[in-house]
Amino acid sequence: MRSTGKAIAAAILLAGFAVPAMAQEIELKLSHFLPPGHGIQRDWLGPWAEDLTKRTNGKVKVTIYPAGSAFGNPARQLEQAVSGVVDIAHGLRGLPAGRFPRMGIIEFPFLVQTANAASRTLWDLYPKYFAQEFPPTVKVLALHAHNAGLIHTRDKQVKTMDDLKGLRIRSPSPQINAMLQQLGATPVGLPPGEVYENLQRGVIDGAVFPWDPIYSFRLFEVTKYHLDARSYTASFYFVMNKKKYDSLPADVRKAIDDTTGAALTEKFGDWWNQWDAPGLEAARNKGNVISSLSNAERNRWREALKPTTEKLLDDLEAHGVKDARAIYRDMQQHIAKYEGKS
Repeated sequence: MRSTGKAIAAAILLAGFAVPAMAQEIELKLSHFLPPGHGIQRDWLGPWAEDLTKRTNGKVKVTIYPAGSAFGNPARQLEQAVSGVVDIAHGLRGLPAGRFPRMGIIEFPFLVQTANAASRTLWDLYPKYFAQEFPPTVKVLALHAHNAGLIHTRDKQVKTMDDLKGLRIRSPSPQINAMLQQLGATPVGLPPGEVYENLQRGVIDGAVFPWDPIYSFRLFEVTKYHLDARSYTASFYFVMNKKKYDSLPADVRKAIDDTTGAALTEKFGDWWNQWDAPGLEAARNKGNVISSLSNAERNRWREALKPTTEKLLDDLEAHGVKDARAIYRDMQQHIAKYEGKS
């Protein structure tokens, strides 16, 4: 009986030590709107989650919810992080339309060509201009943008501005809507996951995208022509619920801080170059037609779009963004520095 009593007491003692050890594991829910096979999860979010676990000695476990999951809705990413339904979210700035107008200036026509310059510029200017746009209930971990995009069409090749007239082109934001309208096309707002079916059915004639969604959403199957216009970009946010962040132990917060912000922003240029490569290769392998704007046509587009830029700035100022032109000038200067332009 004494032996049995001692064994029970020992078991209770061990259980008492086990409870705190188990309680130390912290699960963080991370959502995004792209397929799990996309480079954003494969090369960034997945490895980042693993690195966070390693840096915290197994204390943190990150569960990722991509497109197709309960938390994969493109238009709900920010709200999910704000409400705490998820702890961390990656979303597209332009969904829903009208959000983060200051940050959206990076998407103006012919402003930027590379993901590296766009992403670094966004992060450089975040404290001065964009922090005020985000709700105080989230901590902004990174801002970034993709390489300047192309115009992909189903049946008609686009070589000039005139070729765009009357075409229904999927667009991700009001800024790009304005660009397409000025060039003669009809913009259609669609989340990336709905573009394949609408192209296949002929509801739209084309889409503006960088190369990477052409592969990840298999759009090379339903497009034939690809024009490297390099006339726009789209931007993204990576945020965390502030209350959740503040509740974490100091070492976990440090691990998050050390792997986000400027340290993370520096990686997007190389990553987007990698993510674009499979789309270009898939289009080539299918025998699709890939072309670029001639210098003369590029200058023609640029001149035609100057009124669009002025109107976009006027509209922002009319809606309370009084520093819109200052932001635009600062962006031009930062982008010129990162793209090596005078």
